[in-house]
Amino acid sequence: MPLDVDHLIARYGHLDGKDLLAALIKGELAGRVAVTSSFGAESAVLLDLVAQVDPATPVIFLDTDELFDETIEYRTQLERRLGLTNVVVVRPSDEELKDAADLWRTDEDRCCELRKVRPLARAVSGYDALVDGRKRAHGAERENLATLSDGGGVLKVSPLATWSAEAIEAYFVAHDLPRHPLVAQNYRSIGCWPCTRPVEPGQSPREGRWAGKNKSECGIHTKSLGR
Repeated sequence: MPLDVDHLIARYGHLDGKDLLAALIKGELAGRVAVTSSFGAESAVLLDLVAQVDPATPVIFLDTDELFDETIEYRTQLERRLGLTNVVVVRPSDEELKDAADLWRTDEDRCCELRKVRPLARAVSGYDALVDGRKRAHGAERENLATLSDGGGVLKVSPLATWSAEAIEAYFVAHDLPRHPLVAQNYRSIGCWPCTRPVEPGQSPREGRWAGKNKSECGIHTKSLGR
C-alpha cells in the first residue's frame, strides 16, 4: 500500500524538533524511519534529538571518499558521545568511484550524482520517512522549507526547518555538544573537501559550498529518492 504522505503531513506538520521525531519514530512509522546525516557543522543537534527518542534509529552516513579526515573523526566522536547504535556507513560502488575520479574539477553535478545521489538512493530504499538536518536559515532553496514534504513517495522530515542559527547555537551550548573541528576555521557547512570553503562573517553557511559555482545543492535533497 502506497504511503499516504498527505495524511502524514496533515497530521504531524505542526510539530518540529524532538516532538516531530518522537511522533514518527515511535508512532505509526516505527521501524520505517531513517536519518541521513553528514556529521557536519550542525549535525550534533539533530543527532542528539534522535538519540533521545531512540538511539537505535538508523543513521545513514554517506562517505563519498572525498570527505575531510576531520569529518570521519567527528562521526566516531558523536556516535560514541550520543550513544548512537545504528550508524550505517554508505559508500559509492567501485564503478561509481572510478567514473567519478576527478569530476569535481569539471562536472560537479555528475560528481555528486555518482558519489552521493545514487549510493544514498540505494541505502534508503525500503524506508518510508527520511530525516535530515536542513533549515530555512541556510537560505537559497531552503528559505521556504517545510518540516514535512513529499519526496516522491517518501516522507521528507526536516525537524529543524524553522530553527534559527541562534537556536542551534543555544542548543549546542545548553547540551555541551562537541563541535566539528573545522567550525573553528569558519567552515559552516561541510561536505567534500574539494568543494567546501570557509565563509566570511555574515555570509550564509551554504556560501562555502561549491564557492564561485552556480550550485548550492548536491541533489540528495532535491531529487526524488522515492520508490
